[in-house]
Amino acid sequence: MASQRDWLDTGLGILARDGARALTIERLCGELDLTKGSFYHHFKGMTGYHKDLLAHFEAEHTARFITAVEGSGEPAPVRLRRLLDIVLDVESDSAGLESAVRAWALVDADVRAVQERVDRTRIDYLSVLWRDLGGPESDVTPMARLLYLILIGGQQVIPPISAPELRDIYQRALRLAPPEEAETE
Repeated sequence: MASQRDWLDTGLGILARDGARALTIERLCGELDLTKGSFYHHFKGMTGYHKDLLAHFEAEHTARFITAVEGSGEPAPVRLRRLLDIVLDVESDSAGLESAVRAWALVDADVRAVQERVDRTRIDYLSVLWRDLGGPESDVTPMARLLYLILIGGQQVIPPISAPELRDIYQRALRLAPPEEAETE
């Protein structure tokens, strides 16, 4: 029997590959080789499934990253690079998911609300990291947005910019960060 997480991970895969219109009970059941009864054991129809799927997307592709980076206890420059590594590694495993959720958000108000919250959370976290780098407060929000726009823009162009290319672009953007202060003894 598949767990609720199995159903949600399968849904994210379908969404990434084929878009929101492909998210049907029949397709999910077919991919998992399970019955509709198994689906209804975990979800209250497609509306409930969509709600849980979006919560899963937010948890796995935003909250989990922030928790992993913050749990390291490292200084801001290290946390920023660690975040980049995590995001680019996951993006290469789930290519197309961000674009698919954004496309879905254009036609569904509930998805749009989740996407707005995800964007706000991510930009807010990048703001925290940039602020911790010690630059002028007036740079915090614009630089957080710039870093975020690099990622989102890199995913939206066709073909998408590869992870190694994005990493290089980020390294160039991070040159705008205030210099790290030398430790004094």
